[in-house]
Amino acid sequence: MIQSRTHTCNELTIANVGEKVTLVGWYDNLRKVSKNLGFLILRDFYGVTQLVIETEELMQALNGVNNESTLQIEGVVRERSNKNPNIATGDIEVVPDKIEVLGNCIYNELPFEINRSTEADENLRLKYRYLDLRNPGVKSKIVLRSRIVAELRQRMTDLGFLEITTPILTCSSPEGARDYLVPSRVHPCKFYALPQAPQQFKQILMASGFDRYFQIAPCFRDEDARADRSPGEFYQLDMEMAFASQEDVFSVVEEVLPAVFEKYGVYKAASKAPFVRIPFLEAMDKYGSDKPDLRIDLLVQDATEVLADCGFEPFKGNVVKAIVVDRFGATRKVIDKICNDVEVQSGNKAYWFKLDENGELVGGISKFLVDKKDNIVKALGLKPGDFIGLTCGTKLKAQKTAGVLRNMLGANCEAHMKKDCYEFCWIVDFPMYEIGEESGELEFCHNPFSMPQGGIDALNHQDPLEILAYQYDLVCNGVELSSGAVRNHDPAIMVKAFNLVGLGEEDVKAKFPAMYNAFCYGAPPHAGIAPGVDRMIMLITGEDSIKEIIPFPMNKSAMDVMMNAPAAVEQKQLDDVHIQIKKEDLEEKA
Repeated sequence: MIQSRTHTCNELTIANVGEKVTLVGWYDNLRKVSKNLGFLILRDFYGVTQLVIETEELMQALNGVNNESTLQIEGVVRERSNKNPNIATGDIEVVPDKIEVLGNCIYNELPFEINRSTEADENLRLKYRYLDLRNPGVKSKIVLRSRIVAELRQRMTDLGFLEITTPILTCSSPEGARDYLVPSRVHPCKFYALPQAPQQFKQILMASGFDRYFQIAPCFRDEDARADRSPGEFYQLDMEMAFASQEDVFSVVEEVLPAVFEKYGVYKAASKAPFVRIPFLEAMDKYGSDKPDLRIDLLVQDATEVLADCGFEPFKGNVVKAIVVDRFGATRKVIDKICNDVEVQSGNKAYWFKLDENGELVGGISKFLVDKKDNIVKALGLKPGDFIGLTCGTKLKAQKTAGVLRNMLGANCEAHMKKDCYEFCWIVDFPMYEIGEESGELEFCHNPFSMPQGGIDALNHQDPLEILAYQYDLVCNGVELSSGAVRNHDPAIMVKAFNLVGLGEEDVKAKFPAMYNAFCYGAPPHAGIAPGVDRMIMLITGEDSIKEIIPFPMNKSAMDVMMNAPAAVEQKQLDDVHIQIKKEDLEEKA
């Protein structure tokens, strides 16, 4: 039947007046005027067309037909007397002589109004996602996603990258998150793992002689949901380059991404190459974050020396950070909300005071600072009218809290935030190692496959905590889009790097046998990155939640409420893969 459609519901114009046409689509709504007159809106994937029912027979044919049923309409196009400039077909209407129901909606009431589905409860939307996606606004995000992915593919191909798909069933690998495990039927008591990323495969491809690889790669991590992270699975623009340096990777990303953001984004301006590069330690000092939003022009200052002994107890013995904001006309209510939101997000309090127009310290914790006014004004470079936000704690805690406060202040002060653009930056020179918060032992700071700056010499002679890695993050508008690195392709350097965290050569061989062995046959220097597709599209569309740009997202509990997943399976299926569920596990869940 669909093959007989002559036009879509977004296609007819004044030029089609007088033509006999066939349309198909969903029964959007019907406004009945009388028993022989009504105005029916037909909606398909492309748009809407108004139909004018002018016979009692056709009006009766629609009796008992519910909204969202699918219809086939045959009729004649005529010019509308009251044109609608808000739709593409607003100059015409179709007068049908035949209406056929192709698929009946058997429910009189819908779980929500289609065009207002985004106002419904999230779980209700996800349960009836097929109805939610009929909302033109929701659908448009998924259509845009398809176009963006196609554009990314084309641009990567044009730059000489070869799209290669890597396995979904692989081995468990310590990537930093929990694996999704898949039991093997033919190998009892053994498991596949869904890849957290194609990391090892793409590096092996470089050792295999491929020069430029990419794919829109599915990745699977058993992580909790966040506004910018979907639980379970996500996609990334995964790429790797042989005989390449950090500069080569930067060059490709700076050529591909800004053009895509400008073409499809809600903002039409994006950073031009080269992006700003900020060393990790500098980013933490200046912005209180390793993913700074450069649209905000506020900077974090160190105020420890001038404020730590001011008599305010929380500052005593702690690092103190300050953010000075001029032209900040917020009310006390707004300031209190900012401080409360900072505490909710960071788990640490924020404080404040002002230098009024008369040059006096007022508000907040000002009573503790009066005796040090002149020193504070000089140290922080204050001017009458300035607002000063403060954080304290250990150095890292004070920095991170200041980073949250900086974002809050920027969002509440238009004079200090340029909102209508995409500001990219590179965070570079990450530490190779750190002391683990839980273990208290030396651990890799980020990717264990990164090349240390200075190579084997640095590993042999430098303090491990001072060694930097060729590791970099791509950040846009305060959102981390990706981590990347120049890879450690030398087996000797790799073994030494793992030695420092207490792992020997045999451990490296056991954990990464294929990659380690491949590198022993002569691997090229290589580097790569993998910007998150979902996060990029979230930024491009201006959405606050990543769920809005994923066709079938899970809810906050990592459940697909539409498909009822995860779900119990039959005992035979468990037997096939040699799995036995403990009785006590079932009792705990009951």
